[in-house]
Amino acid sequence: MKFLRSKLAPVATDEELIAAFKQTNDLQRLGQLYERYMELVYGVCLKYLKDVEGAKDSVMLIFEELIIKLPKHDVTNFKNWLHQLSKNHCLMRMRSEKRFSKANFDPDLMQLEENVHLNGILEKEELLTQLQLCLESLPGKQKTAVELFYLEGKCYQEIAAHTGLEWNKVRSFIQNGRRNLKICMDKQNTATAF
Repeated sequence: MKFLRSKLAPVATDEELIAAFKQTNDLQRLGQLYERYMELVYGVCLKYLKDVEGAKDSVMLIFEELIIKLPKHDVTNFKNWLHQLSKNHCLMRMRSEKRFSKANFDPDLMQLEENVHLNGILEKEELLTQLQLCLESLPGKQKTAVELFYLEGKCYQEIAAHTGLEWNKVRSFIQNGRRNLKICMDKQNTATAF
């Protein structure tokens, strides 16, 4: 006869079940409320996650979230609130899975570490050779100022003392020398590109 009693017992509203859960922390009350909307929650999770097992897991995790979040919120429309909670849960789960997803690498497209290292060394040597050629092409005082500043690490004042040039002239020679080096290196790179 218990079966008949439960059918004939008055059905509590969402608001009544929420109030009862907040007062007593009775998980049966929350379970009774959640059971009404489990299909809705599952549908939302399946829509966003596109994975049956992931959606089932999320349905259980959302119930656990309800235990914590429902007492903290004043919910007037439980169905809409639960829908939004489910949607947010799925979006956060997707974000965290994307953050930790593994990239698939095609081994055929990857280079051996030794080859990459060797290529880097060869490129540096080529650049140094080009730089040396361009440095040799600079006018005398520009070349001296650039070498002292960049290769020997001297400051403007030290270069001025070493060369007997004025500080402003040293600065000008370094700036012009750097510009001319860049122009020369760009010409070298375009010449080797063809």
